[in-house]
Amino acid sequence: MAPDVKDDDGAAQRFRAAALPYLDDVYTLARYLLRDPHDADDAVQECYLRAFRHFATFRGGPIKPWLLAILRNVCRAEYARRNASAFMQGEEDDAAEQATQGLWEEASASPEAETLRHLDAASVQRLIADLPPPFRETLVLREINDLSYREIADVVGAPVGTVMSRLARARALLRAAWLAEEKET
Repeated sequence: MAPDVKDDDGAAQRFRAAALPYLDDVYTLARYLLRDPHDADDAVQECYLRAFRHFATFRGGPIKPWLLAILRNVCRAEYARRNASAFMQGEEDDAAEQATQGLWEEASASPEAETLRHLDAASVQRLIADLPPPFRETLVLREINDLSYREIADVVGAPVGTVMSRLARARALLRAAWLAEEKET
C-alpha cells in the first residue's frame, strides 16, 4: 500500500512550522561545538534530517531542546569521530579575522565609546570559544539559546545540579578570562 501523499505533505508542513524557527539557534550551538562553519552547516543539515525522519516519534512539548539534543548527538557521534580535535582546538582563521576586525575602526573619543569597543561581540565569542567544551556548551545553551536548566539537563543528559554547577563555572571562567584580557590592554 502506497503512503498517503497528503499525510506526508502535512507532516512536512508541521515539521517546518515547528522546527525551522530554531534553525539559527541550532546553527549557533553547532558553530560553538564544532568551531568550523562548514562542519556546523553539515551538522545542522544532518540534525534536521534526523529530526524530520523521527518527527512522528516526537512526543510534543518544546521542540527546541529536542532539536538541540539531536544536534549534540550528531556533533559528538559523527564529527568528533571524524576530527577529535575539533572540540579542543580553536579555529585559527576566525582568530586572525577577529584580530583584524578592529583595524579599520576609527578611534573613539569618549570613555563610553572606548568601553563599548572593548566589549565587542567578537571578543566575547572568542572568550566563549576558548572555554572547555562542557562549560562552553552549557553557557551557549543557557545564555545564547535561552534554555531553562531543566531543558539543558535534558539536552546534555546530566542532572540539573550538574548543569547549574557547569554554568556557574563557565561564568567564572569567562569572567576570569575577560579580566585577564582587560589587564593586557
